[in-house]
Amino acid sequence: MGQRLLVVDDEDSIVTLLQFNLEQAGYEIETAMDGSTAFKKASEFNFDLIILDLMIPEMDGLEVCKQLRQNKVSTPILMLTAKDDEFDKVLGLELGADDYMTKPFSPREVVARVRAILRRVSQNQDEKPKKDTIKKDLLKIGEVEIFPENYEVYYQGNQLELTPKEFELLLYLSNNKGRVLTRDQLLNAVWNYEFVGDTRIVDVHISHLREKIEPNTKKPIYIKTIRGLGYKLEEPQFNA
Repeated sequence: MGQRLLVVDDEDSIVTLLQFNLEQAGYEIETAMDGSTAFKKASEFNFDLIILDLMIPEMDGLEVCKQLRQNKVSTPILMLTAKDDEFDKVLGLELGADDYMTKPFSPREVVARVRAILRRVSQNQDEKPKKDTIKKDLLKIGEVEIFPENYEVYYQGNQLELTPKEFELLLYLSNNKGRVLTRDQLLNAVWNYEFVGDTRIVDVHISHLREKIEPNTKKPIYIKTIRGLGYKLEEPQFNA
């Protein structure tokens, strides 16, 4: 049996198009036409990924995403939006969506995006330790402590709540400490695919990380912006 996906959209034509192409690609598809039904199905059944339209009746996609994450449902979410609205995209990512696509889109691109997300999730699951794994392989940068095997990050001794993508981004930056990394490099390393000419998703996640580990986000001491190039994670220089 193939991996199981939930497709949520209130347009019959979109649902039919996605269902046909994803089933052709080997996935098992369940559908929902409104937010309430989507939330109920996603809460009660195990899906490998959810394709979630923003503009759906009863409960919009942002609210569905928000409530699922609040209920500790960690199923990857690929959001669809018909609006080229930066606010919706950024808010969706802040609420826990893993990725977004703007309509209109090609079925081939959706299938490629789904495969990339699922491949990344599968790699992460293979690397996750058992619950009783002893903390080891500590990466320490300033007051930030990263335990890669446990998927845990501490700042000033307090454990941080990071999304999977935030964790992966911080880990990649840490493993390349002192190196300038372009947005495209970060995108390909963390999201594992080309994001068709738009690297803003990287900037959003960098902003989230800074809010959690920087004493002053306006004057970052960990994640530095290298103008015209990208980002670099540095060992902070604390004043004596």
